[in-house]
Amino acid sequence: MHPADNPLVSHPQKPGLIRVLWAIWRRATRPLVESGLALLPIVVVIGFFQLLVLRQPIPNIGQMLWGSLFVLLGLALFVRGLEMALFPIGEDMAYNFVRKGNLWRLLIFAFTLGFGITFAEPALIVIAQEAARIAASGQVIEETAAARDSYANGLRLTVALAVGIALVVGVFRILKGWPVQYLIMGGYLGVVVMTFFAPPEIIGIAYDLGGVTTSTVTVPLVAALGIGLAHSIRGRDPMIDGFGLIAFAALTPMIFVMAYGMLI
Repeated sequence: MHPADNPLVSHPQKPGLIRVLWAIWRRATRPLVESGLALLPIVVVIGFFQLLVLRQPIPNIGQMLWGSLFVLLGLALFVRGLEMALFPIGEDMAYNFVRKGNLWRLLIFAFTLGFGITFAEPALIVIAQEAARIAASGQVIEETAAARDSYANGLRLTVALAVGIALVVGVFRILKGWPVQYLIMGGYLGVVVMTFFAPPEIIGIAYDLGGVTTSTVTVPLVAALGIGLAHSIRGRDPMIDGFGLIAFAALTPMIFVMAYGMLI
């Protein structure tokens, strides 16, 4: 008798259609659920203070609900896109550069990656434009569109250059195995020293621009580059050596922007 016809032999049951559809539904909605849980504290805090502390109705409630839905969908798609594209490609490119064994190509790639993604960072564009507007209203620069654009583009180029150099230093640190804490302490010592010499009107902008570099576009690719390098180099621990590039990306723009303020 064929084993398949033997009633004493157990056979794994094929998943039913409902079970398959449920698994597909859970996988498809997982990013939405995670994004909803991430946004929930923000909604609770705003609702609490608006309704119970200020005791005022939420203005344009319909528009806000639609906007919140768009934020939820956009965040879910963005996170899913990171998992599918940016993290894998960053790690794969880092591995390929290490495999080819060309240090200069790797450093040039790190610089151009840091420069390009930072110059295209949406948060940096917004902050640079706002800084130019405030500088024009405070008569730090001329009250013209050309002057504001020049000031904003100068800030963006300065920050992008700083992040590019930061990634070069960070990649070199991973290759050499240098402890990250000493480089970070030395960098912040430089920030403190520059603060004493920079114009007062540029210090706050410099500190804020150091923060906006660690935003939606920059962080995934920079983190993927560091982790990919640490995975690819023998003797490197991704937990110890793979992280730290983002700290460099947030540190160096503060120094460079304060130097930019001293020059203009």
